[in-house]
Amino acid sequence: MTEERTQRGKRIAIGSRPPANPQAEAWVRQGDGENLQKGDLFTARLTLDVTPDMRARIKVSAFTQGTTVAELLRALLEREFPQSRSETSP
Repeated sequence: MTEERTQRGKRIAIGSRPPANPQAEAWVRQGDGENLQKGDLFTARLTLDVTPDMRARIKVSAFTQGTTVAELLRALLEREFPQSRSETSP
């Protein structure tokens, strides 16, 4: 019985994760371009504190428009802050 417990209780180390290959990961993420989501095109994250009531209103508005909160807010920001031709992108 002691031998059974020893065999069951024995932990086997899996080992460390192999180092990532950046070229392989970039190739996998690249895909064919047709399956890119809108979120994949946006790389800067914006964090904004809002009241729970405001958050709820934004979520309801997005739902009733059949879109996501992110898409709704991107469109709102585009309307309010259009890219002018004289400005350069950072």
